[in-house]
Amino acid sequence: MKRSIKAVTLLLMLVAVIGVLFIPTKSFAAGSDDNEPAIVKETNANDVVVAKAVTATIVVALVAAVGAVGMALTVRKASDASARQPEIAGRLFTMMMLGCVFIETAIIYALIVAIFIVFIL
Repeated sequence: MKRSIKAVTLLLMLVAVIGVLFIPTKSFAAGSDDNEPAIVKETNANDVVVAKAVTATIVVALVAAVGAVGMALTVRKASDASARQPEIAGRLFTMMMLGCVFIETAIIYALIVAIFIVFIL
């Protein structure tokens, strides 16, 4: 369990770093004067839109994939438990559905954050 939490944290950090790498900046050649850049890459509105779209896509894809794995594990464990003890299948189904709803809520929050990235930032 601790290993999976570390893996998810590492993956989220990787997504954040990739998002930062897509931020457009000015490029300077080595050894050039600070006042006069030898090579200048001007940013335009299209670069920013592309960076926002890529970052939002990565965020939603990552969270959806992790949520799908979480739901699959939930269903697997619930079906195993109901096979072992059929008399608690009703209560187990209710708890499983509640857990899946919480996982789906996290995915919807990620979608909302991605929409904020694209349209507000």
